[in-house]
Amino acid sequence: MDRLENIETFVRVAQTQSFAEAARQLRVSKSVVTSRVKQLEDHVGAPLFHRSTRVVRLSDVGQAFLRDCVELVGRANNIMDQMRDAKDGPTGTLRVHALTGFVLGHFATLLRAFQVSFPDIHLELIVSDAVVDPVKAGVDCALQIFPAASTDLVSRPLFPVRRVFCATPEYLGAHGRPASPRELHKHTLGLYSGYPTRDRWTFHHAGEQVTMYMSAALLTNSVHLLREYAMEHAGIVCLPTLVAGEAILRGDLEVVLPAHQLSSFSLNAVYAGTSRNAFKLRLFIEHLTQAFSKVPPWDAAMIERGLLPPGLISDA
Repeated sequence: MDRLENIETFVRVAQTQSFAEAARQLRVSKSVVTSRVKQLEDHVGAPLFHRSTRVVRLSDVGQAFLRDCVELVGRANNIMDQMRDAKDGPTGTLRVHALTGFVLGHFATLLRAFQVSFPDIHLELIVSDAVVDPVKAGVDCALQIFPAASTDLVSRPLFPVRRVFCATPEYLGAHGRPASPRELHKHTLGLYSGYPTRDRWTFHHAGEQVTMYMSAALLTNSVHLLREYAMEHAGIVCLPTLVAGEAILRGDLEVVLPAHQLSSFSLNAVYAGTSRNAFKLRLFIEHLTQAFSKVPPWDAAMIERGLLPPGLISDA
């Protein structure tokens, strides 16, 4: 019995809550996964899962030792990955899920620089605004603004994501510029549906906070659609600066309520500590971290022009 292999299989089943999905990710048959878990259970002398036709749940014994098993597998995979790469350099494929708003317009330069440094690492990038569990989605990491959904996942902040309300000068000339957050209720609004705070909006001004719930004429999971909607002079939208920055700097969009700051989020690299590509993943995340070690360039340009305050307000 290969105990480490069986422990890794146990961890994968626990994380995916599925024997079939664990088999797919490990690239073995479901019967092999079942056999490995059964061997481990026989060795332990107790069931690790409660099985039914619809759900796989950890037993008390399985729950008690899962965290230690996760750390063991993660450490072993990291060592094996470094040993394989010690001779010829890192090779293989990294699968990454990333938000559309981050990828379009900003990510290609980073990917090219990474591949120049590590030409034998192939990248498979899945782009969408969906929030995923990297283990269940079968990716090495997910780049997202939501925190890790499980304590078994690692969440590493990469850079702050600032948000601003903005509109075209034409729209504001025709409909007026709001003087306070509550005046936004008088306007046609376009809002992003995927923020962790949902429909609750908190504005910070002169040491005070105003929290509001707002309804949108256009509610969407696409920040790029919101930008195009604003560019059609349709209304006031809330956008991350990494999407709105260039249009604001050109003067095509104007920041609304610039003295009333919204909280920022972090773009996080979320991944499992048990990744078989731990060493390559570490290189990739370090590459991103170094690229954003200071203020992101789209924010730096707006701060220099006085369009953004230099300080950040983190979401509570």
